[in-house]
Amino acid sequence: MALDVELQEIRDFLAGHEPFAGLPAPVLDTLPGALAVEYFRRGTEIIARGQDNHHLYVLRSGAADVRDAQDTLVDRGEAGTSFGSITLTQGNPSTFSVTAIEDSLALLVPEDVFHGLCRDHPDVDAFYDEQRRSRMRGAVAELQTSSSGSAILKTRVRDIVGRDLVHVPGTSTVREAATRMADEGVSSLLVMDDGRLVGVVTDRDLRTRVLAAGVSPDVPVAEVMTSDPVTGSVDALAFEALLQMTARHIHHLPLVDRDGRPVGIVTTTDLLRLEEANPVYLAGDIAKQPDVAGVAAVSARLPGVVRALVDQDASADDIGRVVTAVGDAVERRVIALAEAELGPAPAPYCWVALGSRARLEQALAADQDTALLLSDDVDEADLPWFERFAERVVAGLERCGYPRCTGDVMATNPRWRKPVREWEAEFTSWLSTPSPKAVLHSSIFFDMRPVHGDVGLHTRLQQHVLRTTPGAKTFLAHLAKQAGAHEPPLGFFRGFVLEKAGEHKDTLDIKKGGILGIVELARVHALAVGSPAVNTRARLEAARAAGALSAELADDLRDAFEFIGYVRLRHQSAQVRAGEPTDNFVAPDTLSSFEKRHLRQAFSIIRFAQQALGRRYLTSLVS
Repeated sequence: MALDVELQEIRDFLAGHEPFAGLPAPVLDTLPGALAVEYFRRGTEIIARGQDNHHLYVLRSGAADVRDAQDTLVDRGEAGTSFGSITLTQGNPSTFSVTAIEDSLALLVPEDVFHGLCRDHPDVDAFYDEQRRSRMRGAVAELQTSSSGSAILKTRVRDIVGRDLVHVPGTSTVREAATRMADEGVSSLLVMDDGRLVGVVTDRDLRTRVLAAGVSPDVPVAEVMTSDPVTGSVDALAFEALLQMTARHIHHLPLVDRDGRPVGIVTTTDLLRLEEANPVYLAGDIAKQPDVAGVAAVSARLPGVVRALVDQDASADDIGRVVTAVGDAVERRVIALAEAELGPAPAPYCWVALGSRARLEQALAADQDTALLLSDDVDEADLPWFERFAERVVAGLERCGYPRCTGDVMATNPRWRKPVREWEAEFTSWLSTPSPKAVLHSSIFFDMRPVHGDVGLHTRLQQHVLRTTPGAKTFLAHLAKQAGAHEPPLGFFRGFVLEKAGEHKDTLDIKKGGILGIVELARVHALAVGSPAVNTRARLEAARAAGALSAELADDLRDAFEFIGYVRLRHQSAQVRAGEPTDNFVAPDTLSSFEKRHLRQAFSIIRFAQQALGRRYLTSLVS
């Protein structure tokens, strides 16, 4: 509708509210003439979720609620509050809804006027940029709004019925039914006639109703089955099925679809086995295994654990720590088995993890990155034991699903298996006479964490590195240049840069330009301030505390790291669900508009931080 209030009143109103209060007087004088005014009755949707928006709404009077995709209240605004800037800066459709909770009057700022204000007046742009950053932090929470809880509270029964329907006709003999159960490896059978469920027979029935009762195995199974059994819905939650079985004192529940057709059977053991997705149980089971084959069998459950954690909306940080903890459990057990086979080590040593597992950030699809720190007391005669030891551990880890490092950064490589004094010399060489190639190959060794053995060896090496690194300005400049080389996959017009060839053509490498970009930024800042932190979030916090990063940029990088990591884990979880190998290459068409928008935001934050780091270390002059 046309303006129906005095322009002067609108000018005075804008002059009293941010970000318009700081506009020059001539701009404030002309701005009201470019605006429209619209009235919204209580309960009216001002901006609809999923719809396009082309205005900034400034409440002149009244109040409105902002709700996210889960219909959670995330903001409540009164007079002077602005809505709609996110879609104007990040693109449509809107991921939030804005609804008037009182009769409200809003000033409508057209899209082109809004962009003109942001372009010509940095304070206005900064005001809405901060609103965008706030939404970035909210985006992480929005992807994780489901309540936490046990897998049994969240899993549908259909998700654990993993085999074809196993059944026999009622005319089959008990012997035939028992044979079928043995052949299929099941503890129960459905009995069906003409596609209709008529009964169920279990191994307990065979023991109590046949063997113990002296019944001939040649009688029809219909004579010993449980007729017209209780059934459950395949769409029920696992805990609902468990409650139903507990209440009726049964251990086998036939499942039917919405049309009443049998689709399978679930047991109390199946339901309780969901708790195997608890990483505590998994790590405990690994520690009990008598050989590498057993460790491999148990560690194969890890992708299911990750899938369950994603389904429960655990954070990427938490999931990374769980995957790392399981990896540590596997490695420690394989090391213990190798020591048991070879006998005691001839000299003290420390087995260390490198890279993502050292940072407590391991995801699926990770290979091995390891090294051995040996005591300076080791002599030449001891070295063959450590060579055999390293080979057994690395081979064992490979059997457990951790591929060998293609760059040979493993304890089996003699260069990464040596006394601490030689490690100190190696680091001193990297720090004092850096070259681009040396920095590229050495950076992973600055992410090191002890896993097993004499931790004092690692502490000694770490202290040497921390004393030396802050003063190694040339090395840090090379490291900063490398950190800027992994550019976020974002084009000039905010489009994604996709892989151009190979098996991952037309996908987005979410690790290389996203996760790795932040990892490398955090590493440079932490080493520059002498922080012992290895975890990326801890490194960002150390850089903030030392003044190397502003609080705002540290927060933005932390939230971008979490968001990108969570999108990667959702992608890998979907691959696990589909029975596919896990990787870091995401097809853009599998992402929601919400995810695409906030990935662009996250990549923009990384690009800004890389540019700032480049200016600090003058990386354009580094060769």
